[in-house]
This record gives sequence, structure tokens and C-alpha cells, in this order.
Amino acid sequence: MISRKARSYIDASVPVLREYGLAITRTFYRNMFAAHPEFSNLFNMGNQANGAQQQSLASAVFAYATNIENAAALDPVIRRIAHKHASVGIKAEHYPIVGHYLLGAIQEVLGEAATPAIIAAWDEAYAELATALINIENALYRQTQTVPGELRDMRVTKIRVESEDIKAFVLEAVDGQAISAFKPGQYLSVAVKFEDGATQLRQYSLSDAPHPQYLQISVKREQSTDNKPAGRVSNWLHKHIQLGSLIKVTHPFGDFTPDTESTNPIVLLSAGVGITPMISVVNRIAQVNPVREVIFAHAVKSLAWHAHRSDLDLARKRMPNLQTLTFYKDLAEADHTDPSICAGRMLVSRLPVWPLDQASVYLCGPVKFMQEQWRALLEAGVPAARLHREVFGPELLNYLD
Repeated sequence: MISRKARSYIDASVPVLREYGLAITRTFYRNMFAAHPEFSNLFNMGNQANGAQQQSLASAVFAYATNIENAAALDPVIRRIAHKHASVGIKAEHYPIVGHYLLGAIQEVLGEAATPAIIAAWDEAYAELATALINIENALYRQTQTVPGELRDMRVTKIRVESEDIKAFVLEAVDGQAISAFKPGQYLSVAVKFEDGATQLRQYSLSDAPHPQYLQISVKREQSTDNKPAGRVSNWLHKHIQLGSLIKVTHPFGDFTPDTESTNPIVLLSAGVGITPMISVVNRIAQVNPVREVIFAHAVKSLAWHAHRSDLDLARKRMPNLQTLTFYKDLAEADHTDPSICAGRMLVSRLPVWPLDQASVYLCGPVKFMQEQWRALLEAGVPAARLHREVFGPELLNYLD
């Protein structure tokens, strides 16, 4: 529990964090990587280059300061961060190093305004946050019977081109041991070592129901844009991985785990590559309760960019109460007669009606898509407690504001 004295200084810091948070986090990463270049193997350097990681940390620090005594707001976010940390092998001994450079960055950016009392308050707050994360991460390592950073060799036994930018890779264990158990919606990290000696880990959603003989991931090839570089790992995987290739992966982690075992109605809304965990979910439901009422709506640029269409075709044959809608951005209403195909952006008003007090709604896709759908769902009367989402990339804690 944060002391009353420290709390008063942290409360007073909130306006400062709003103004200087991004400068602090940029300074933090610059100084830490300069002193500990080995840490670059644990961080997504693409997100460092485009500023997303710095913005995410700035958002996290501000949100933590604002909600430091609001466990209901902080606990889900801390758990999500802990799963991501476990997927890249964060250890308890990393936290003092991070804390040293974070506090040092606050001191460097704020100068004399960072009084000893303010630094002591944030030292106390950071220690409490670190303890919470370490406890959850250690519990995850125990539950999965893994050690931090443990990697397993997997052989690629199937490759399917799912769309213009997505390939699905089927992986089987080289050691012949049991396949890692997971819950639909979770992801695993793939480790790639490049010719320059750098190693990078990226998280990819598992895109099929749990199977005793294999795991399947779907990888979107990230193209360069004006504000971000091309995805180094995703492009490498698309270019170099062939049948028989070996890749190293972690145990699956992730707290986005839609309830696949219930009999209640369920609504799955996705956009772009956000379809991948949803396919795992619907394939599992087809196994355990094929008559369950499911609404599966997906938004995508066009037919050529629509991944996992064959999975949905098969699911429709097996699941009589599955309703699917696809929203194609590049499509004119007059170009089709299929009532399950819509032109333009996904609109809640065009979705089938469901019992709002019974069905849980799950979202996965770009932040802007989830912002729009989240607000529209709330306006339509969906209880906030029944809304859940998965974020690809750095977590922006205030992204729904």
C-alpha cells in the first residue's frame, strides 16, 4: 500500500506527467538501452522506432498515477502487461534496472522540479507496481511449468497463404513432447535471430482450436508506412520460413480468453488481422458446442485481404446458429447479393440482434476500430461489463477515452 505521504506527491505529479511524460519515457529508453544493449532483445525495436512504445509507457505511467488506489481499474491492465512480460521472459531481476533508469529519466527531464521527496514517492510507487507484476509473472511461470525466456523448437509442417498479407504456419514439436496447452485468444512469441546478431521476439495469435499435435499461428506482414518501419520479424518470417523450417517459440500466454465453453450467446467482432484469435475461438466452439448462438462479424479492406475464409465456411457448415457478417471497405452495395456481406465500415446497427444481458462481446482489431465499436456498443445498451478487447502492440491504457 502506498504511504499517504507518497500518495500526496504522486497526486501532485499528475499534471506534470501529462506535460512531460513522453519526454521522460524517451529519455528512459535512450539511457537504459545505452547502458544495457542486451535489453533490446526483450523490446520491440520497431515500436521504439515509431514511438509507440514510448507513448505506451507514458500513458501507463499517467494512468498508474491517476488510478493508484483504484484496483478495479489497474488490476486488469497489470495482468495484461504481466502476460506480455512472461511471453518475452521478463525476470524479477530486470525490475530494479528498469526502475533505476525510469527514476533517473524523471530527474533528468524535470531537473530541480524533481525534488528528493517526489523521487522518493515514485520510488515507492514503482516498487509496489514491480512487486505486483513480479508476483503475477512468477505465478504464470509456475502454472505453465516454464522458466523465463524458455524457448521450444518447432517445425513448420504446413503453410497457407490466407490473404494478401497474412500467412498461417502450422507448427509441430521437434522433441515429440506434448503440445503446449492454451486457451483460444492467447498468443505465443516467436524468436528470430538475425544475421547482425540481434534477436527479436514478436507475439502472434494462435489461430486454430487447441490440438494435441500442432499449434497454428497467423502472421501479418507489416509494411512500412510514413510513421513506422516495416515489421522486421513478420517480413523475415514471410520471406524465409519454408516447409520443414525450425523456429523457436515460447509457451502461449495472454489474458484475452473468450469463454468458449459456455452455452450463452457470444459476439465476436474483429477487423484486419484481429480475425486470428477469433478464428481460434469459433473453431473451439464448433468442437464443444456447435449449436451455440454465435455472431461473428469482421471488417476488412476487400476479399483479397480477408484471411481465414475457409475456416468460416467450415464453421458455418458445422454450426447452425452461427451468424456471420463481413464488412468490405472496398465494395459497392450493388456488387453483391449475399446478405452476409456489407459495404463500408462495421456498424453496430447492422449487426444481428442479441440478448444484451446474456451475451459477452469480444473485440479485436486496430485501436480506432475498437474505439468506434466500443462506444457504439455502449450507446446501443451493451453493459460495459460484457465488453472485452484484445490490443495488438503496445497497450495504451486510455485508448478508449
